[in-house]
Amino acid sequence: MLGGLNRQAGKAVLSEEGARVNRIDLDGQVAVVTGGAQGIGRAVVERFVASGAKVAVWDLDGAHGEALAAQTGEAVSFQAVDVTDAAAVRVAADGVLAAHGRIDILVTSAGIAGLNAKTWDYPDEEWARVMRLNVDGTLHCAKAVVPAMRTAGYGRIVFIASIAGKEGNPNASAYSASKAAVIGLTKSLGKELADQDIAVNCVTPAAARTRIFDQMTEEHIGYMLSKIPRGRFLEVAEAAAMIAWLASAENSFATAAVFDLSGGRATY
Repeated sequence: MLGGLNRQAGKAVLSEEGARVNRIDLDGQVAVVTGGAQGIGRAVVERFVASGAKVAVWDLDGAHGEALAAQTGEAVSFQAVDVTDAAAVRVAADGVLAAHGRIDILVTSAGIAGLNAKTWDYPDEEWARVMRLNVDGTLHCAKAVVPAMRTAGYGRIVFIASIAGKEGNPNASAYSASKAAVIGLTKSLGKELADQDIAVNCVTPAAARTRIFDQMTEEHIGYMLSKIPRGRFLEVAEAAAMIAWLASAENSFATAAVFDLSGGRATY
C-alpha cells in the first residue's frame, strides 16, 4: 500500500486514515514527475502508482528518490535531473521514451520558494535562481515531452503553480512572479495544443507543510495560514487527488485552465 492508498480497480477504497479514495484509471500510462522525491511530487507519484501508472521521477534529491524507487519497485524509476539544464532534461526524456516508448503525463512539481524579502531589497542572484527553477525548469520539461505527445496525439500536462501566482504574497515577489509565469505558460501551451487530445492545466495550491517551508520565515508561514479560511494547510494527498484526475483520460475537455486548491483563499 502506497501513501495510504489501496489499489482496487474502479472502486472507492479506504485509506489508512479512513478517508474514501477513488482510484483514477491510469493503467498503462507512463508519467514523468519532477520534484517527485518529496512533498506534493511524492504524493503524486504514489497516487499514480496506485492508479496503475509507471512513473519516472526526476529530482536532485538522490537519497529520497532512490528510496522511493526501492519502495515501489519496477513501477517507479529515479533519475537525478537538474531541470534548469535544458540539455539534461532532453536526455532524461529520451531515456524515458527509449525505456517505455511513450510519455503520457508530465507533472512539474520541482520548485523553490526563495528568500523572504521586500521587493526593493530582493537580491538579483536569488531572483534569477527562483526563475531558473520555477519558470525555466517548467518550460524545459514541457519542451522535452510535448513533441512525443504530439506524435502520439495524446498527453496530459499538469504544472504546479501556487495561489501566490494569482494573488501575490508580500515578501515573496520572486516566488509569486514565478508562479504567475507558470500560470501564463499553462494558458499559452494549452491553447497551442488544444486541437489535439493534449490537456495542459495547472493547479494553484495554498501552502502545504512540506520541505519548502524550510526556506520561509515563521512570520511568512503564519501569514499564509491566516489567509486560508479552512484554517489549516493543504495536505499533499489532497493535491495528488486533483492532479491525478487532471492527468487522466477522463479529463477530456479542460485545458489551459487553473484549478484552485486554496481552502477558500482564492477570490477569483
